[in-house]
Amino acid sequence: MAKIKVKQVKSSIKRPQNQKRTLEALGLRKIGHVVIHDDTANIMGMINKVKHLVSTEEA
Repeated sequence: MAKIKVKQVKSSIKRPQNQKRTLEALGLRKIGHVVIHDDTANIMGMINKVKHLVSTEEA
């Protein structure tokens, strides 16, 4: 299965609660934090929800 690297590039301050929870579910805590996930439909849906706060690339 393909892996995807997700990096938080913007703060979650003054964002709706559902976006903050999505970042937490992805395992992101602060700006510059990087996590690696499998490229599944669930993960891609979460990334799409907060795409303005994160950057992605193939791992």
